[in-house]
Amino acid sequence: MEGKRRLTIKTSEDMEKDKEKEMAKKLDLSGMSLDSLPNPSINLGLITKVDLSNNNLESIPESLTARLLNVVMLDVHSNQLKSLPNSIGCLSKLKVLNVSGNLLETLPKTIEDCRALEELNANFNKLIKLPDTMGFELTNLKKLSVNSNKLAFLPYSTSHMTALRVLDARLNCLHSLPDGLENLVRLETLNVSQNFQFLQSLPYAIGLLISLVDLDISYNRISVLPNSMGCLCKLRKLQAEGNPLVCPPMEVVEQSVEAVREYLSARMNGTATYPTPVKGGSWFRKLVKCGTVSGGMIPSSLGLREEHDGLLMPDYHPIDGLASPRYSGTFSPRRLFSPRRNSLRK
Repeated sequence: MEGKRRLTIKTSEDMEKDKEKEMAKKLDLSGMSLDSLPNPSINLGLITKVDLSNNNLESIPESLTARLLNVVMLDVHSNQLKSLPNSIGCLSKLKVLNVSGNLLETLPKTIEDCRALEELNANFNKLIKLPDTMGFELTNLKKLSVNSNKLAFLPYSTSHMTALRVLDARLNCLHSLPDGLENLVRLETLNVSQNFQFLQSLPYAIGLLISLVDLDISYNRISVLPNSMGCLCKLRKLQAEGNPLVCPPMEVVEQSVEAVREYLSARMNGTATYPTPVKGGSWFRKLVKCGTVSGGMIPSSLGLREEHDGLLMPDYHPIDGLASPRYSGTFSPRRLFSPRRNSLRK
């Protein structure tokens, strides 16, 4: 009947043909102990997926890469590659590139021309630097994994990868994180753990990563977390063990992410009111150590004593310069710890 939709039912033979067509689009030479690549007899222009992983390849021919015009996935992990061909820039449709487990010290600058790239895995290489301007071009990148390399810095242009959701730079030699980190508004997972003695601080901008859910900074030399991290509303997981943390103290970090957030928010707002003592010492002593409350603000002559219900302050006198209405409420020990009235003296 005219105008009626025709129902097409695929037979098992049709489905088999479709499967064969799909397989024909994939070049799989993985796990064949190849030292070099054979000259393929197929039309490489039709190939969409290439798997050359788990071989002994030391190089990839420029001519081969230049003909893979429709490839969207290229996997060369676990080889002996010391460099990638410059012609990789011809892969304008490439979305996933896995070069992990090789001997790469740098990536070719032409990788910036792979503007459709969404996932780059370069773990377990010998990378000492990334192309300076790669982030200006790879604005569709969602996952950047460069762990287990020798990177001292991430390029400034990394902060322009505004689609980035995962950044894994653990087990490197990072001295700092790039400026402009706050531009990564979609970043959900940040792992900069195990940079050991090299990474000693985090930028204030880390508190502006509004989508951050998972943060791993363990095993570095970080002693103070930026107060701005109190604004990380979506943060659900924080790993910070193996750091000489003073602010917040590890007792706070071990409680919960919420405890860390409250601690840093209070420091940022100048309203550090912690009525509950922390195991191993009072909040007051932690705050003095952090610099939240100046050690010189409360003279030792007050004879502070720790009790189960807080700090007892027998004689409290206003401090010159801090007794104005603006400061007196904020820094009042009574406000900080609010001891019960019936225990002011013994």
